[in-house]
Parts: sequence; structure tokens; C-alpha cells
Amino acid sequence: MDQMGDPGKPDAPRNAVAPSGGNESRDSGSPRCVIIGAGPAGLTAAHTLVKQGMPAVVFEADQAIGGISRTVNYRGYRFDIGGHRFFTKVDAVWEVWREILGDELLERPRMSRIYYNDRFFDYPLKAVNALRVLGPIEAVRILLGYLKVQIFPLPVETNFEQWVTNRFGRRLYEIFFKTYTEKVWGMDCSEIGAEFAAQRIQNLNLRNAVVDALIGSRRRGGKVITSLIDRFHYPRHGPGMMWERCVEMLAERGVATHLEQRVVRIRHADGRVQSVELRDSAGQLHEEAADSVISSMPLSELIRCLDPAPPPEVQQAAGLLRYRDYLTVVLIVDQPDLFPDNWIYIHSPEVKVGRVQNYKNWSPDMVPDPRHSSLGLEYFTQDTDDFWHLSDDELIAIGTREAVRIGLVDEADILDGCVVRMPKAYPVYDSRYADAVLQIRGYLDGLSNLESVGRNGQHRYNNQDHSMLTAIYAAQNLAGAQHDVWNVNVDEEYHEEVREPSSASSGDRLVPSRASSRLPLDQLSTLFARYDPVALGGAVGSIAAVTLLLATVVLLLRGGDPVGPTLSLLANFLLGYQVSWGGALLGFFEAGIGGFAFGFGLAKVINAVVGWHERALWRKIEISRLDILDGNP
Repeated sequence: MDQMGDPGKPDAPRNAVAPSGGNESRDSGSPRCVIIGAGPAGLTAAHTLVKQGMPAVVFEADQAIGGISRTVNYRGYRFDIGGHRFFTKVDAVWEVWREILGDELLERPRMSRIYYNDRFFDYPLKAVNALRVLGPIEAVRILLGYLKVQIFPLPVETNFEQWVTNRFGRRLYEIFFKTYTEKVWGMDCSEIGAEFAAQRIQNLNLRNAVVDALIGSRRRGGKVITSLIDRFHYPRHGPGMMWERCVEMLAERGVATHLEQRVVRIRHADGRVQSVELRDSAGQLHEEAADSVISSMPLSELIRCLDPAPPPEVQQAAGLLRYRDYLTVVLIVDQPDLFPDNWIYIHSPEVKVGRVQNYKNWSPDMVPDPRHSSLGLEYFTQDTDDFWHLSDDELIAIGTREAVRIGLVDEADILDGCVVRMPKAYPVYDSRYADAVLQIRGYLDGLSNLESVGRNGQHRYNNQDHSMLTAIYAAQNLAGAQHDVWNVNVDEEYHEEVREPSSASSGDRLVPSRASSRLPLDQLSTLFARYDPVALGGAVGSIAAVTLLLATVVLLLRGGDPVGPTLSLLANFLLGYQVSWGGALLGFFEAGIGGFAFGFGLAKVINAVVGWHERALWRKIEISRLDILDGNP
């Protein structure tokens, strides 16, 4: 397997400040902001504090900076812990990226596909490609499933399965969402919260995807649909380049970043954190005085480190938070070009791999030899699974077999490989996490100089830019601002799925709350949602057109004398239609137009009836209000 020199391990990116264990280099008698974690959130907080002229110090438990956004270097081959597109609508985050990287931030084209049932599908969905690959029968099943949920939507959307099915239909959910999602999270889609879908899929639905494919529109109301962006920015040497440079800039400004420093205790009194106790790689303990703390460590670990310990119910809530671990099998391939995608989603259940990254297509500089390529096969697992504890050689052998099985490489071209494991890569959105986070937040609100930020710091499946924005807000709060850091990533520009907050959470609008027996009047209209006439018309028209086309083709292939006498009766309704090849094409268009008109009209009628019921209910409410004002409850 190893044909490239002496055996080696991946080199983690290290910062400009060497790890240290003593107190003498830290000036612990000078309180400042202690930042826990040197990932995007922690380092962005330090960067913001420096610009505000506030002292800070950064501690990282790992031997590498960047968190899940690091770039690992194996013999000159660079690779991500997952792919990290640099795309944002937040000006403050974009300014940080440009300040740190400047022209090293490349603009790259996006291309990704889905592998399912031994076939490749363009993603985002392209109508012609999907119909060609799926075939007409599967296309009809998808359209029928979509039409069904348009007419009879699922009444509640408490989990991922319900949310996606309501927007794509059952069949498309089963093909393009179910298997991959369950690979990633290791549980049934019915156990995953609906807010996860609202965050990750966002504005995309079947109608938007088809319209985008047919007419090239990628905007709604002037806003880019995030799930459909076709270009993004990316650092020349991977996302770790961003944070390595950030650490260097911080060191120049007097902010040290210390590696292999694990937080073991956070002492607090009278509603304020007083100090942070850490253990270095040699096992030595030392304590840092703190004016304030910005933490990006996992929320469950933060609770366990607090001294005095939180109440039992808060500790119990922390114990409910779960994480998904992740490992990458990297293969060095003796081919200059393998396939055009940046990444491929693997939906087939026959293989365990969930996604394949083609690092050379993210940036050519990720590969030192242009004659070679490197692939990252991503596996989602738990650190308690047997798979996690397999040897590197065993994992490389599995990755090789699966890459060959999919058809991405030839086994003879594999030159080398390595494995990188990342524990606690993804916070899990199960049925219990929302209430647990609210319980923890309620307690942390009592510590006035502690801010919890970032993906794991808020147990929220944020993108990198949202994690950074929580850190920017937290740092600005230390200078007197009043940002709600928990309100990041719930604005309507990113998510149209806005849920009512529970009483304990004014900011976390994406977390479902328990149903109330009394509905606020300003939400009454949500019970009377209207059908989209164009969507319903398009669905009915598509089904009618494809069904008639298939029926005509089947009869023509069967033959007979005469051919299809019963179906020929449609000539009484469709001008010029007959059971012939030309008639099949003519009937396709006429049935499509007629079906569209029927669906469009049906939606209008339904909306009129719904509107009448809504107005009637409002009249009853107004009468009730007047009765109350008159003293007649």
C-alpha cells in the first residue's frame, strides 16, 4: 500500500505559539478574557477582542487548531475534516475572512452529485437529469407522491421525516434523504427534529428545485436560495489556512494560543466566573484568573466543569446531549483527474461511506503532485462503535473496497492512505435535546460574564459563519453591546421555518415548543395556509402529461387492431389526439396544459373556501372580544 516513502501519520496544523505547561508565560495575575477552544468560534472571538483593544488568551484541548474546520497535512496532501464552503450573508463574517486571507480566498465552482442505486444524480436537482436517470415510471411515482402531500399534507412536522416529506413527497424523501441522513446520524429520521431540516435544507423544495432547473432562477424575492448556490469561496490551502493565519496575527498582537490545555474546572461565585483551571499534556494543573470567559467547548462538558456544580436537573439535562463522531479515510490516487465533483453524497445502503470529498477540486493546491489526486471517504459513527476502533490499515482497506465498489477508483491506482478521527463532530438533534438546551441556558444566564458560542458551545448544527457570528456578538457584548448570541442562525433570511419560542427561550425560534391550548391571534393565519396554484397546477399537469404519454406508448408497443380503442375516446376532449406516436406527443402537451389548468383552478377554489372559513372565524373572535369588553365573558 505505502509506495511514497517512510510510513507517516497526518500532521495536525499547529499554531504559532508552542504548547506550554507553566504559569510563567501566562501572566496569570493579569485577569483577561479566557477563551476556551481554538476553533472558528474561539479564534473569531479573540480576533474581535483584539480589535476592541481587550486582553485575551486562548486555550485549546487538542494538539491542533481549527476544530472541525482544520486542515490536516499528510505528506503534503491537505484535506479537510469534511468540506467547508466559505459562503455567508453576514457582512461581519465576510470582513473577518477578507482581513485574514485576502487574495488567498479563492472563488470556486460547486459541483456535487448523489450516488444511489448504482447511478449518479446531479445535486441540486436538475429535472432532465433526474428524469433520465430515474426513468419515467419512477418519475411518475415521485410526482404522485408530491401531489399527494400537496393535497393531503402531514398535519404536524415534529421530525425530519415529516418535514421533508411535506416538501418533496414520500418517494423523493426515501430516495434522496432517508438513507444518507440515517447514515450521518445513526438513527431513524423520525427521531431527528424538524428544525434540523429547516436549518440544513432551508428554502429548497421540489417546486423550487424544478423551477431552478428549468429556468435557472436561484432567487426568491431577490435572495439567493442557500441550498442552491453554485459558487463559493475557499482558502487556497484549505480552511485550516484561515485559522493558522489568525493565530499568527493574534500572536503578533499579544494574544497567545495554548494547545493541549484541557479545562477541568470553571470556578464561579456570586453569578460570575472567577477562574479557569486547566490540565496540560504533562498532567500539570494551573489556574487562570478571568474577567470573563467565552467558551466553545461542548455544552455538556461546560456544565460538568462548573464549580460549584449546577443543580441536579441541569446536570441531567447536560447528560442528555448527544454527539456524532466522524472519521475520514484518505486515499492518495495515482490519477490526475478522477471525477469533476467537489463531493459526492453516497445514498446507497450497500456501502457504509456517507460522503466522498475530492480535495483537488476544492483547490488544486491541496495536492502537491498534479499527477495525483486525493479522496476523503467520510464515515459517521460513534466512538463506542467497533468501526471507530478498527486499525488504520483496516479502515483504509474498507475505504478502498467501497471506492472501487462505487466506481470512483481502480484498486491498482491507490498509492497510500491515512485516517483521521474527529470525536464530537456533530451535535445531535434528537427528540430530547431542545428541552435539555433550554434547561442549560436558563442556568447559564445566571453567570453574567460567561458566553457560550459556536457549534458545540450551543449544541447547534451551525455553519461556520454562524458559529463565527456568535463569537463576534459575544466579544462585542464584553464591550457593552447587548446581542443575544443564541439568536444567531434563526433569522428568516436563512430560514423560513420560524417556530414560536418557549417561555425560557426568546431567541431559539427554531426549537419546537409544546402546543398551547390557546393560539395567539397573530398566529391564527398559519392555520389557514393557502395552496400555491402554480405548484398544484404544475404537479397535476406533469402527472397528467406523463401518464397519458406512458399509456399511449405502452399501447403502441403492444399493438393490435385497432390500437387502444378505449384510450382513443380521449380525442373527444383533446383536439387531434389519437393512439399514435405523433398523437402521444400531442397528447402529452395537451394533457399537461389541461392538468395545469385544472390544478390551478382547484387551488383557487380551495383557497377561496379556506379564506371564507378564516374570515368567519375572525368574525366570531371579534364578536367574542366585544362581548368581553362589554363584560359578557
